[in-house]
Amino acid sequence: MDPLSQGVVAAVAAQQKANNKSLLTATFLGFFSGLAADLDIFFKSDVDPLLYLEFHRQFTHSLIFIPIGSLICTIFFYYIFLRNKKINFRETYIYCTLGYATHGLLDSCTTYGTQLLWPFTNDRVAWNIISIIDPLFTLPLLLLVFFAVIRKNKILSHIALFWACLYIGFGLIQKERAEIVGVDLAKTRGHNFITVIAKPSFANLIVWKIIYETDKKYYIDAVRLSFDIKIIKGLSIDKLNIKNSFPWLDTNSQQAKDIERFRWFSNGYIALSKTNSNQIIDIRYSTLPNKGDGLWGIELSPTVTNDKHIKMVTNRRSRSDTYKKLWNLIID
Repeated sequence: MDPLSQGVVAAVAAQQKANNKSLLTATFLGFFSGLAADLDIFFKSDVDPLLYLEFHRQFTHSLIFIPIGSLICTIFFYYIFLRNKKINFRETYIYCTLGYATHGLLDSCTTYGTQLLWPFTNDRVAWNIISIIDPLFTLPLLLLVFFAVIRKNKILSHIALFWACLYIGFGLIQKERAEIVGVDLAKTRGHNFITVIAKPSFANLIVWKIIYETDKKYYIDAVRLSFDIKIIKGLSIDKLNIKNSFPWLDTNSQQAKDIERFRWFSNGYIALSKTNSNQIIDIRYSTLPNKGDGLWGIELSPTVTNDKHIKMVTNRRSRSDTYKKLWNLIID
């Protein structure tokens, strides 16, 4: 999730083991330990743009790394900031561990994918329960954490934990509702579907993106899940056929290998861009939930040598009219 959400949830977790007098210290250690796993963003390469995708949310986010990551945070914070304070190394480690442990689990609740069980498997765990950014989830937690520290009132910390669990639980219920809609849609259209996934649209749990897969196509729709159910019709897009789309591509080239790396990152949900015949997009993410334009992708070139990597491209547009359309889908 976004850094603020990660830090606040981590602070909530750390506050659970604090007393009223130590809430500030626990909040500090939990918050910044909860951010530490994302230091993997510095694993980048100017030559290989997909290296970042492989290492982000990898070993620093795995369950097995929690004791190690927590220890690193503890050593740093204790010896730099807290050595002469009224807190011992053990207490520091507890707060750092509670904060650090939330990071990979919270990221797994999103759709991006987290290698939670690395090194035993490199599967990207994505429970699709909550949007990467969701103010309705984060802002109440932020206020509760802040006032818990100001008023030295741990009850507010417990309320914050309850809100986090309640909101994620609601997301799970909404996801199941959306998947049922996706299955019914496929059956109504007479399609023999292979898989159905549902993911929340940007910053809310009301409008969901539904993708179901057949032998040759992906079908993308959206659904508004309130007291009633409203289906927002979308589109279909052909599944990627490398031989047809890139007949010039050498299967032993680095670009061919990079396609498979991008396929792994995207959990297989890739297709040829409709606006650029040399681009492959991740259809899970789009400006609007019933679209398949792809917020990011890779671009191939028929003119480069076989040892050259693909180019990473982004199609993010912060346009006010897009957010207005999404808002209308939510309230309509």
